[in-house]
Amino acid sequence: MQTKMRWNRDKAVDVLFWGGVSCLLTYVLSLQCPVNFWLLLTATWGFTAGTLLYFSSITLPADMKCVLITGCDTGIGHALALHLHDQGFRVFAGCLLADTGGEGAQKLRGLGSSRLHILQMDVTQQEQIEDALQQIKKLIPEGESLWALVNNAGVTAFGEVEWVPLETYRRVTDINLFGLIAVTKAFLPLIRRSQGRVVNIASVCGHITRPGLSPYVLSKFAMEGFSDCLRHEMKPWGVDVCIIEPCNYSAATQITTEEQVLRQGDSMWTKMDEGVREDYGREYFDFVINIAKMHCKSGLSNLQPVLESISEAVTQKYPRARYRPITHYYFVKLFIATHLPEWVFSLFYISSKRRILR
Repeated sequence: MQTKMRWNRDKAVDVLFWGGVSCLLTYVLSLQCPVNFWLLLTATWGFTAGTLLYFSSITLPADMKCVLITGCDTGIGHALALHLHDQGFRVFAGCLLADTGGEGAQKLRGLGSSRLHILQMDVTQQEQIEDALQQIKKLIPEGESLWALVNNAGVTAFGEVEWVPLETYRRVTDINLFGLIAVTKAFLPLIRRSQGRVVNIASVCGHITRPGLSPYVLSKFAMEGFSDCLRHEMKPWGVDVCIIEPCNYSAATQITTEEQVLRQGDSMWTKMDEGVREDYGREYFDFVINIAKMHCKSGLSNLQPVLESISEAVTQKYPRARYRPITHYYFVKLFIATHLPEWVFSLFYISSKRRILR
């Protein structure tokens, strides 16, 4: 086993939590017997935090382990394929455009590594998933096993509920949710046999609503529920299921471009009911389009926190259920959304913004 630990917000929050527990426990004990409060608090907190950090530092070697990643054409998937390959894993990179000259697939092939295999995989096409499964079974050398599946493939779409065509909702959920389920079901037998893990790339949008992004948000909420169910079902098999919940990394992933926003906008306006167009007005619609274009270049431009979180989910002997590579802003926002009354979240993050927009 390797022992290596990266310090991040997830661990900091855990240490603070156990500090609070230690403080409460120390206070109760000090009421029952004469003890030095600060000395006992220091010892208790040091023991709990130290135990936590020790177990989180234990990682498994990459030797003889294979990882399948979907959505490796661009963004997180592409960077992760390179990252895990550099760590020593045999990587199967599923690409949407592997057989049609996609730039991302070509770059991965250009490495010429015997441990990096590029596979054609559209997660909405069951035949391609089955073909990839058969290829992987043939390509895995004797003595190695499929250790991890990283479900990364995903798309987004914007627009208010009355604007978004039903087919857009179907397309987004077909890729982000049903594609994930199809790939998971196909490869789960191999993961069970290796007692490995499934890592699903979700989002803070799986906990936090965001007006104007309902197709994406609903797919991530559903992904969270599916992953939690799968985690409990796989526990008896020794398989871990982890969720990665990044914040806004649009600048790094280019999950949406300005050209895509304009195309989606034109399509929405054309297909929108005449009465809805009149009620909202072109001026407000164009304002939302401009906001969406600005969002394409917003967020963090460095994917390293996400890559490190996924790497921990794949390599830690005792992985977390959730990893959150997020900024302070999103940490506070997530805390308010999940721990305080709904009206507080609406007051700070939704109601005021809607007044500004309208």
